[in-house]
Amino acid sequence: MKQLSRRQFLKSSAFTATTIAISTSLSACISRADRQNLSIVNFNYGVASGDPSSSSVILWTHAEPQDKSQLVNIQWELASDSAFTQVVRSGLVSTKQNQDFTAKVDVQELSPATQYYYRFIGAQMTSPTGITRTLPQGSIEQVKLVVVSCSNYPAGYFNAYQDAAQLKDIDAVVHLGDYIYEYPMGGYATDKANEIGRALAEDNATELLNLEDYRKRYALYRSDKGLQALHAAAPFIVVWDDHEVCNDTYKNGAENHNAGEGDFFIRRAAAIQAYYEWLPIRPPYGEQKPEIYRSFEFGSLLSLYMLDTRLIGRDKQLSYQDYRDTKTQQLDVKSFINDLNNPKRTLMGKTQFSWLETAVSQSTSQWQMLGQQVLMAKMLIPSEVFAGGELAQTAQRIAALKTLKDQLDAGGNLSKAERTRLASVMPYNLDAWDGYPAEREAVYALFKTLNKPLVVLAGDTHNAWYSKLKDKDGYPIGVEFATPGITSPGMETYLKLDDNSAPKVASDLTALIDELEYCNLHQRGYLVVTVTPQNMLAEWRFIDNILSEDYRIIDSYQLNKPA
Repeated sequence: MKQLSRRQFLKSSAFTATTIAISTSLSACISRADRQNLSIVNFNYGVASGDPSSSSVILWTHAEPQDKSQLVNIQWELASDSAFTQVVRSGLVSTKQNQDFTAKVDVQELSPATQYYYRFIGAQMTSPTGITRTLPQGSIEQVKLVVVSCSNYPAGYFNAYQDAAQLKDIDAVVHLGDYIYEYPMGGYATDKANEIGRALAEDNATELLNLEDYRKRYALYRSDKGLQALHAAAPFIVVWDDHEVCNDTYKNGAENHNAGEGDFFIRRAAAIQAYYEWLPIRPPYGEQKPEIYRSFEFGSLLSLYMLDTRLIGRDKQLSYQDYRDTKTQQLDVKSFINDLNNPKRTLMGKTQFSWLETAVSQSTSQWQMLGQQVLMAKMLIPSEVFAGGELAQTAQRIAALKTLKDQLDAGGNLSKAERTRLASVMPYNLDAWDGYPAEREAVYALFKTLNKPLVVLAGDTHNAWYSKLKDKDGYPIGVEFATPGITSPGMETYLKLDDNSAPKVASDLTALIDELEYCNLHQRGYLVVTVTPQNMLAEWRFIDNILSEDYRIIDSYQLNKPA
């Protein structure tokens, strides 16, 4: 794959110089003439806020004009009350077609730990009201985060977003990626789309390849009521995963970027531009840069580091198939292990790792948290689980191994062959940190050296996981909380599990995988993490239905991690 130079990348990205209006306490007030020049627009995709700090926040909307050839002017207001009788800041913001009529305002010089209300105003219409918050400073008693990922529009309704929007006292929503999916109609997770009224539009039903494709897909996703409700309820802190570009992206290609689909870097630039347009993010290195890693400080209680494990540093994923003999299918274990443990293999890249090292070293917060995409825990599963036959029989193979493990734990005598069955383990997902073990050890060494326990948030798998993280020597490093998907199908689909068999398989896997403490393999939902000086509470909330907008919370799982 040809790699573009920086000059070529900038040329292909088609970014404007800036698409964010900046407002300080010295910004001018709105005049009567300004109000008379407001455009006739619709706010069909609601409002959003994001990237809060203790003194600033990004406000976002999409203003659809009647005449798309004209510059659009709209007013925005930020108030301390929902009736907007106490407007603390207001101004004008413009947008146009080369910004896809999205508008952002970076409101600065605000008070810390403060709730604000905001809205946008056109000539004839006012947007819905959104609620946002600035981050706290100093000593605080609690931070409450909603953690979400993996929302696939054709797979179902975003009811988990809708439910999360009803929660109280949320400081921020942490979105760990797969905000959209690039697949065409008839592809992944679209089998019920027509039946439930979630089909892709005819002019956007193919795989996403160019800027217009990505923009239309974002518009479709943002039409969902649940997503609009959650965006209006709290500020988002976002990072992309792979499907914002295409499946299993790495630094110079992707599994789902194939021959005939053009230059990968031009596609990636288009995907990034649409992301920056449609998400309430303040691009940390500028709108022409793919670097998205950045940090957020919640007083002296929590430092949150948002990482990119996809686009800028990741080496291509290894594949077991590449190490199998074409005739015998025998795995070349020695070559595979040598390549897997290559100390130069990276998921983050040197620059991002150096940034993280400096940021963690300088942090004085009580809790250190990584917000990133893929599972960090060692998910080492007996090799016969996925190499022993038909997927439909996987549950039975896992159950048989669990029986052997129970016998071993009870002091029973196992044969050499039976012990080998349990001891012969392999990582089930080489796209996760298991495919980059040397860099994972480097991350663990960083936190171990600084004596700072690590808390990791993960998405990507569409399932819920809780693991206790250990380095290669078994030293405890921290914990990992992974959120289930909003609608994307989970392991129950791949392993052909139903509501009866899935909990049993989840329990058996927890016994077989050393670091794993809990998992849910078959329900969609989200995660709520509440941080206090004393402990960290993680609550997984699961919904019963994504095939219509009718749903209820049917299950939850809670755990406390003491400080």
